[in-house]
Amino acid sequence: MNFKPVFCMVLLLAFSGLSAAELERSPSAEGATVGFSNLKDGDVVPPIFKVVFSISGMGIAPAGVQIDNTGHHHLLIDIPELPDMNQPLPASDKLIHFGKGQSKTKLNLPEGQHTLQLVLADYRHLPHEPPVISDRITVTVSQSAPAQNIK
Repeated sequence: MNFKPVFCMVLLLAFSGLSAAELERSPSAEGATVGFSNLKDGDVVPPIFKVVFSISGMGIAPAGVQIDNTGHHHLLIDIPELPDMNQPLPASDKLIHFGKGQSKTKLNLPEGQHTLQLVLADYRHLPHEPPVISDRITVTVSQSAPAQNIK
């Protein structure tokens, strides 16, 4: 059993009964940014590829650990519009939580075009104020792209 989605759902359920005042968004550091350090818009990648996240101006802390000016990454795959920034981000196969503080992942996507975008969120999976969001990039998955070293 994969416990990551279960853990994320437990956290989301724990915070779902909170009032609007209790869901006040954590402040982000001025000028903070997130992005992809190994991919750029328009890249052609193989079906299994590595994605490395970058962050500047803030730090990384696991979900559930409250430290000012920190958060953890959430990867949006093929999501055309940002989710509600005033609610904890919901976990799904298209919105992946990196609640242990991970800064990279391996994706296995079908051939074709896909969009990727990062959102930094606080210890409650709640986006910061103002939100720290990467540009949305498009990658093309192709069987003919050279294989990557996925370590």
